[in-house]
Amino acid sequence: MRRRQLLEFSAAPLLGALGWTGMEDAQAQGSDWPQRAVKVVVPYSPGGSADTLGRTVTLGLSEYFKQPFVIDNKGGAGGIIGSQFVANSAPDGYNLVVSGIGSHVIAPAGNAKAFDPMKDFTHIAILGGPPLVLAINAQLPVNDVKGFIEYANKMPNGVSWGSPGKGTHGYLIGEEFQRMTKVNMVHVGYKGASPAMADLVAGQIPASFTTLSTASVHIQAGRLKALAVSSSKRLKDFPHVPTFAELGFPKLTSVTWFSLSGPAGMPAALVTKLNAVVRQIMKSPAAQEQLNKSSMETFDWDVPKFNQFFMEEIKRWAPMVSALKDEE
Repeated sequence: MRRRQLLEFSAAPLLGALGWTGMEDAQAQGSDWPQRAVKVVVPYSPGGSADTLGRTVTLGLSEYFKQPFVIDNKGGAGGIIGSQFVANSAPDGYNLVVSGIGSHVIAPAGNAKAFDPMKDFTHIAILGGPPLVLAINAQLPVNDVKGFIEYANKMPNGVSWGSPGKGTHGYLIGEEFQRMTKVNMVHVGYKGASPAMADLVAGQIPASFTTLSTASVHIQAGRLKALAVSSSKRLKDFPHVPTFAELGFPKLTSVTWFSLSGPAGMPAALVTKLNAVVRQIMKSPAAQEQLNKSSMETFDWDVPKFNQFFMEEIKRWAPMVSALKDEE
C-alpha cells in the first residue's frame, strides 16, 4: 500500500503547482547555490514515511532551484548509517539527510557513540509525519480506551501488544501509556511495522501502537479499530477517533516526525533560505493532498522554532530510551 501511494505521489502534479509567487525574486537575490545535483539521504529503506516525505520535498526543491535533488536510500542501524554519512560530509549543502525522531533522537540515545544529534548536524526544517494510533483487532470486544484497559486488566496474563520494535517511537508511546495507566499489557517486538501489522490484522496479537499511516487502510476497511491517536487534534479522515489528550493523556501527544538536516556548519543564509522554500513546498495544495493520504501532519516552523523543538524532543525521549536500555 505504501509503495503504491509513493508511486502515485511521484506522478502527482506537484511540479508547477507549488505557487512560487514572489519566491523567484528571492532566488535571484540569493546565492548561486546549488551549481550541481544535491544528494538527499533517506537513512531507511524505500517506501516508508521518511522516503515519502523525502520525495515530496526533493520534487519541490528540484523545481525551485532548477537543479536535481536526488534521493539516496542508505538504511541501517535505525537510521544511524545514512545519518553518519551526511554528518561526515562537507557543510556545503550538497549532502542533506531526512532526519527525524527515530534517527536523530531515539537511535543516538541508545548508541552514544553514533553522533551528537545537535552538534554534528545543521537542522533546517521540519517536514511532518504521521501520528501514532492505539489500534486493536476488530474482533476484540472493546470500543474505546477505557474498555480496553478494563479488558486487559481482567486477563490473567494481560494483553499482548505489538510495536515495530523495541526502541521505536511506537514502542516508547506504548511503554509510556502502560506506565501511566498501569494497564496489564505484554510487549511483543517486531522487526518493522509491516510484520506487526500483519499479525494484528490476523489476530495473532490483539493490539498495537503504530503509525496511523501504517494502520489507516485496515482501519478504514474495518479490520482494525482505532481507539486513540497521538495527534494534537482529531483528524479529518478519522473524526470519530479521539486524541490521547482528550482522554486525559496529554503527554502522549506526539508524531513520528521527519525533517531535513545537513552537516554541522552550513551557512546560516543558506539554511534560512532552504527553510523558507521547504515550508512553501509542504504548504502547497499538491503536497498537502498527497500527505493527507498518508495521514501525516505538517508544521510551518522557522529555523529557531524547529531547533528548539528538536532539543525539547531529545530532552523528552532520550532519558526514557537510556532507562529502557539499562533495563535490558
